[in-house]
Amino acid sequence: MADAPRKKRTFKKFQFRGMDLDALMALSNEEFQEHVTARQRRRMKRGLGAKFNHLMTRIKKDMKKMADEKLDRCDGVKTHLRSMIIVPEMIGSVVGIYNGKTFNGVQVVPEMVGHYLGDFSITYKPVRHGRPGIGATNSSRFIPLK
Repeated sequence: MADAPRKKRTFKKFQFRGMDLDALMALSNEEFQEHVTARQRRRMKRGLGAKFNHLMTRIKKDMKKMADEKLDRCDGVKTHLRSMIIVPEMIGSVVGIYNGKTFNGVQVVPEMVGHYLGDFSITYKPVRHGRPGIGATNSSRFIPLK
């Protein structure tokens, strides 16, 4: 048993609606919009707007800089556009997504394609239930006035 060779781990190959990553990267925005959900498809058909185009040019410029300097991760592009749909061109980039207080740096991976940027930057601090504080128990009601 101890001498048996270990089985090599096989990783699941990424697919988006039946397409592998190379085929997904080759799609234009018009072809890509046919493969997303109805809400994203409607938004893309009506036009994403100038803010989208400006962000995409900044992301492309940042990725080119990263490739030229042979960096594995760069500073990223900060944005308030939480409603931006993640397209295949953005894969591998770092985007700072504003959550109302700070910019959360998020590296875009293939599994994020078709989602909104805001899905990956939480806007609230999750509640921690059960932590004691003032007024939490009967014994904490009495506070001496001195």
